[in-house]
Amino acid sequence: MAAGVITHPAVLLRLLIALVAFTLASSAVYLVNDLLDLSLDRAHPIKRNRPLASGRLPVPVARNTVPILAVLAVGVAALGGWALAGIVVLYLASSMLYCARLKHETVLDLVFVVIGFLLRAIGGGIAAQVPVSRWFVLTVGLGALFVIAGKRYAELVLVQRGLSAGRPVLRQYSASYLRFVWTLAAAALLVTYALWSFTVAAGTDSATWSVVSILPFVVVLLRYAVIVDAGGAGEPEEIVLGDRMLLGTAVVWLVLLVAAVYV
Repeated sequence: MAAGVITHPAVLLRLLIALVAFTLASSAVYLVNDLLDLSLDRAHPIKRNRPLASGRLPVPVARNTVPILAVLAVGVAALGGWALAGIVVLYLASSMLYCARLKHETVLDLVFVVIGFLLRAIGGGIAAQVPVSRWFVLTVGLGALFVIAGKRYAELVLVQRGLSAGRPVLRQYSASYLRFVWTLAAAALLVTYALWSFTVAAGTDSATWSVVSILPFVVVLLRYAVIVDAGGAGEPEEIVLGDRMLLGTAVVWLVLLVAAVYV
């Protein structure tokens, strides 16, 4: 969209292939993660409602579905080229390694979640055949770090309140450390987004709109930070879709970005 090619039918087709491939791959990863965390999820006030933890999805069915989804993900990605298939394989490998071991290691727990988002962003650029700006990559990575650190902080708050057993790695984190991480990520994210916004529609009269988009972007960060600070960022997707101020500001941000490229 920011490159101005979202309306090209060939680009949309390639992006659809990437979307399906990464959806299949992430579904396989989530099944593996939930299978490994079954006992913890059943003791969690929210995660106990997940299909596996609640018993709606039988464990044998989930185990048998994982390899099918993984193979389908790589196969679909290959339709978009071997480069995209390679990124999907890397995503599966790093995510499975995370589920099996690295989610129990401090710092690496955060880093490998960020890597997953970066691989998806890079995969999208490969699929669309659009060069990915270094500022865009940094924005995606820092945005992911901001969200995941906030999520870990919210989980730690639940543990401290005695409402959840929590994931094992939380025993190695302190609330002050996680607050430091998401504060640092937010500050760096604002800088990299501002630098990226200067490159959108650069040299045209519409470039002003992308610079103006920094303001609603800041508001989104500040609003999300309020929720993180209160320990309510355990389910990021529910926050974004359930908070009217956050959702409304995000729409304004998107409109300004579209105007910078297409008006």
